[in-house]
Amino acid sequence: MAGSGENEGGGGGGGGGAAAANLEVGRAERAVWLLKVPTVVGQSWQQQQDASNTLARVSLSLDPLNSDPQSAVQFSMTLVEKEATTAPKAFTLNFTKDLVPMHIFSETPQGRVAVEGKVEHKFDMKPTNMGNNDEAYRKLCRDRLNKSMLKTRTTQVLQNDRGGYMRPMPMEAWPVSASKDSKKKIAPGAIKAPEGKRIRKERGELEDIVFKLFERRPNWALKQLVEETDQPVAFLKEILNDLCMYNKRGANQGTYELKPEYRKNATEDVKPAV
Repeated sequence: MAGSGENEGGGGGGGGGAAAANLEVGRAERAVWLLKVPTVVGQSWQQQQDASNTLARVSLSLDPLNSDPQSAVQFSMTLVEKEATTAPKAFTLNFTKDLVPMHIFSETPQGRVAVEGKVEHKFDMKPTNMGNNDEAYRKLCRDRLNKSMLKTRTTQVLQNDRGGYMRPMPMEAWPVSASKDSKKKIAPGAIKAPEGKRIRKERGELEDIVFKLFERRPNWALKQLVEETDQPVAFLKEILNDLCMYNKRGANQGTYELKPEYRKNATEDVKPAV
């Protein structure tokens, strides 16, 4: 009976990449077990470098009254550790034969690769009744979960600590698209934000602007007022409905003009130049 850790099973693909002339296949048909070891147990075993140490003891129990050959056989494992640890020491080994065919490889520091055997059973370790150590094991699981959820952050020292390259470029330094529309030079201040991007002014501020526009001329079309005020159409029409009348016919059809009460107030507010 040969045991194989989880790491050895993962390293089998690496051994297969060696040259065929260096591959030993004398033990290729030897039956071995593939054991999936919990991280805490694997770390404990790695700390015990002495090959003469006994890492664990495997026990087999057989129920002669059970007709199912797989459930009649039960495997258990007890860890042998000299130092006290919070890890569980008793495990139940759940095994299965339904697995992908695989072999175990080994490689020496000199590059010699050998097939150590063919995986016959795969075992999963499950902690048994912990008794007084139940709370310690639950704490171990919680710490492991919290650690896996933490995001690792790294700190990098910048060579150019003046930070000049981190400042955003001015508008004049931005690359210009090669499209036909972008080839036309637009004078500063002539750029208008799209309709969806217009920012609403305060209501009182917009009313003052509308009164000043009607001091310049008595009639305005909605499109002209939108261009002059640079306000959203819906908000501007709300102000115009309160202050103006809309001409549906006549010589000024399709334009707005101030209501008589506002027109009178606006005229009185205008002081003659001295």
